[in-house]
Amino acid sequence: MKMKKVFAMAASSLLCGAMFVSCGDTGSSSNSGSSSNSEQTTKADTAKNDGDSSKSLITVGIINNDPNESGYRTANDRDLKAAFTKENGFDARFSYSLKNEEQINAAQKYIQDEVDYLLLSAADTAGWDSVLKDAQAAGVKVILFDRTIDADESLYAASIVSDMDKEGEKAVDWLKSQNLKSYDIIHIQGVMGTAAQKGRSGALESTAKELGWNIVTQQTAEWNAEKAQQIVQSVIDSNKEFNVIYAENDDMAKGAVIALDKANISHGVDKDVVVIGFDCNKWALEELKKGNWNYDGQCNPFQSSYILDIIDKLEKGETLSQKTIIMDEKGFDAKTITDEDVNQYGI
Repeated sequence: MKMKKVFAMAASSLLCGAMFVSCGDTGSSSNSGSSSNSEQTTKADTAKNDGDSSKSLITVGIINNDPNESGYRTANDRDLKAAFTKENGFDARFSYSLKNEEQINAAQKYIQDEVDYLLLSAADTAGWDSVLKDAQAAGVKVILFDRTIDADESLYAASIVSDMDKEGEKAVDWLKSQNLKSYDIIHIQGVMGTAAQKGRSGALESTAKELGWNIVTQQTAEWNAEKAQQIVQSVIDSNKEFNVIYAENDDMAKGAVIALDKANISHGVDKDVVVIGFDCNKWALEELKKGNWNYDGQCNPFQSSYILDIIDKLEKGETLSQKTIIMDEKGFDAKTITDEDVNQYGI
């Protein structure tokens, strides 16, 4: 594989700017199912339009979760699509699913097609060893993004991820610092088995066990606002007492708040119920700024600049100084968040 001139020119500019791309839709998602659709630009199509120019392109198969899953995922997908274009030197193909087995099938197809790179945000942390070994045998370099998997690091080239455990720990440490008279928590989980769910759930579960906090209910809403609303409504209807909503993404926190509003239960700063979300959608940070929510944990969706840097080094035959890159992320308190924070970190 030779280094492509067009990639070298594009990468330098993208590395400076990709982290600051604004990523449109941050609204609540109502899509609770999985999708396995694929958007592809084949070499044949490229050659048809541009003669033999496809020979200069780096082929990349990108496997991601459903872009409609959440505002975070929409921003993540747009960031990747803005970076991996024909103009920037890539023949990029995109596949989406919330199901591990569908992602695995897509990965095997890309390996059979002999792509140069396979970029993967796994739906589940388990079950990827065979795919990674097949990719390695075929000379396909695998780069993980967004989420970790349970596999030996020798099986992939690099990993650009959020520290989901740390995200959960930051949120739980903040909650502990509030010194509430009691902790009666509705815990709304994301899709079970994902790195985000494991990290954010694990931190709350361990602290609740250690300090004797009461988990009123613990259910998955699969990142979905409507399902989260139903979970909270069920608790309200049961007349169980609660004073904390710990939702593992912003969309689920939004759904939970809708249920609270319908029941005329106050929430936010100095109110009856503490509301915690994750991802830092701009609209969610604005809810913090208004005092309607209490805390939001950042999950950075802008990974393309890191990936471009890694591909650039690998194309030049360089050794990576870091195999795993963990992005720095923040947590925001409603009492201290600023307009600057909303504008800079809201996705």
